[in-house]
Amino acid sequence: QVQLVESGGELVQAGGSLRLSCAASERTFGRYAMGWFRQVPGKEREFVGAISKSDLNTYYADSVKPRFTISRDNAKNTMYLQMNSLKPEDTAVYYCVAGRRTAWAISQSEGIDYWGKGTLVTVSS
Repeated sequence: QVQLVESGGELVQAGGSLRLSCAASERTFGRYAMGWFRQVPGKEREFVGAISKSDLNTYYADSVKPRFTISRDNAKNTMYLQMNSLKPEDTAVYYCVAGRRTAWAISQSEGIDYWGKGTLVTVSS
């Protein structure tokens, strides 16, 4: 069982930046593709981005290109989401996910084995 813990969510003004982190409990972190989803209350969860096990491939939702960047540090069992030029419509709870398959599968909302509990990002106008 992999536990995922997100951090870094907070209130920020439009145009600002935030970096979210996702720490994994699993020593074999490098065996998992990782990703981020977000959800606004009352709406479906939305794919944000995904990164392959080896950090060679990334995928992003059109709504966050090129403002968001995903990275990972397998030595620290941690994934990051750098968010720049934030907009009020980026306000959501952001969830970290892990999957044994591929980052592409995660981008299709498939092959997700674990979810974190989420961290709230609020962007004020």
